[in-house]
Amino acid sequence: MNSRPRFLCDEMLGRLCRYLRAAGYDALLANGGHLDREWLQQCHEEGRYFLTQDTLVSEHKAARDIALILPQGDIDQLAVWLGAHFHLDWLNHAFTRCLVDNTPLLPADAATLKRVPADALRPGEPLSHCPMCGRVYWRGSHYKRMHARLARWQASRNGDNSP
Repeated sequence: MNSRPRFLCDEMLGRLCRYLRAAGYDALLANGGHLDREWLQQCHEEGRYFLTQDTLVSEHKAARDIALILPQGDIDQLAVWLGAHFHLDWLNHAFTRCLVDNTPLLPADAATLKRVPADALRPGEPLSHCPMCGRVYWRGSHYKRMHARLARWQASRNGDNSP
């Protein structure tokens, strides 16, 4: 596996997948009803880890060194566990991928700016867009909530348990 881990999250881990994307990690969501062995094969082919809470996945021969069975817990517990396991940096590449389709984001262009609400345009604050789905990202309240959560996970990773 490469130094910056890539993931494929079981469909029951959709929220975790979204936060991995928010942190800038290449994270796909396993949906569409495929069999576990098909997801595991995709992970082998693409150099990804398969994240799941389904303990039966570990019975597949292809799961070895690819599948991680995450403990039961809320999103914060899962993120702290995963962050410790992979030494994830939750902030260094934050908000560089589309939260919806995982595509790397690009800086906003003139055409993108026309689609942004006027109150989102603030001098010095970056705007980006997804070239795949067209979604526009700016640093509004949703960004601030997600960034605060990523910062808490980063602090936890660094051993800082302050609120």
